[in-house]
Amino acid sequence: MAKVHSVTKRFGILTAGGDCPGLNAAIRGVCRAAHDKYGMEIIGIANGFRGLIHEDTKVLNPKDFSGILTLGGTILGSSREKPFGVGANGKNGNGDKYDDITDKVSAIKETYSKLKLDCLVVLGGNGTNTTGYKLSREGLNIIGLPKTIDNDIFGTDRTFGFHSAVAIGTEAIDRLHSTAQSHNRVIVIELMGHKAGWLGLYSGVAGGGDVILIPEIPYDISAIARHLEKRAKNGKLFSIVVAAEGAMSVKEAEMDKKERKKYYQENGPSTAYRVAREIQEETGMETRATVLGYMQRGGIPSSSDRVLATCLGTAAADLLAKGNYGRMAALLGDAIGSVDLSVPEGKVKNVPTDHYMIDSARAVGTCMGV
Repeated sequence: MAKVHSVTKRFGILTAGGDCPGLNAAIRGVCRAAHDKYGMEIIGIANGFRGLIHEDTKVLNPKDFSGILTLGGTILGSSREKPFGVGANGKNGNGDKYDDITDKVSAIKETYSKLKLDCLVVLGGNGTNTTGYKLSREGLNIIGLPKTIDNDIFGTDRTFGFHSAVAIGTEAIDRLHSTAQSHNRVIVIELMGHKAGWLGLYSGVAGGGDVILIPEIPYDISAIARHLEKRAKNGKLFSIVVAAEGAMSVKEAEMDKKERKKYYQENGPSTAYRVAREIQEETGMETRATVLGYMQRGGIPSSSDRVLATCLGTAAADLLAKGNYGRMAALLGDAIGSVDLSVPEGKVKNVPTDHYMIDSARAVGTCMGV
């Protein structure tokens, strides 16, 4: 098959930030379409932006991105290297020869030039796409793809990784129901979602959580206690509380960042354990806590995430071919499109407090903490 003309001849690709299901499916989507349809050369960059700083790269051939659709993790490796991040002394804080921000950005630009790249494709969340936007302002051609289990990236209706994490969270809640019922306990399960509650909300509704706590709605422990006590009086002697890791009480929400940090240091950093202690103190009910943690990010992607990641990846290849740089591939309604990289930069897509999922949760008797 004859190759279709492409403006981009050679590009680099990296994955940055936390891993999540669907990264390899997205890599495959970008690379297969770019190589097979457009005849582009592909440079794989190891361990996120760190690989660009330290020139840890290799040419990717078809065998490298074949058979990876169902694999969890990322074949390229990842890191939380933030080239534009500032430490206490205006430095990144890693203690290497590229500790200074200016040095890191210069090193990235030098590697980009040395590799003769026409564009750099970055797969990641808010931080990664924000870094991509900043690099585009430094003169690099960048295309972004939105991945995160938190589903909190502005500019796309859904991120790949979210659907898989919801399935994992829901299964965990299902399993906890049986042990909570067996022992007549309240069990608080903490899911990821530091700034946005999409994962907790969707998993909580899917798993039939009796209480769902998300960062967007500060909770009142008295309201939670009343709800749990009402359930107990109605013969329901067990309950499941689903808490996003970023959920906070009304009291905590009124604190400034410094006060809140001190409060967490004194009362435990884990939301689940703080909430469980508060419930037990308020109601006298036997309460336990569990933190699902990194299990939410691991394992094979769901079929939905494989499809979305593939479609976003091939859309990125089309952007490369057209030379349509400075964009992030995105799901927009029922279509795959793209938005300017400035759209997700420095923003968090929070759950609107009038979202239909919140209304549905309340309609079936779920307490949202107030």
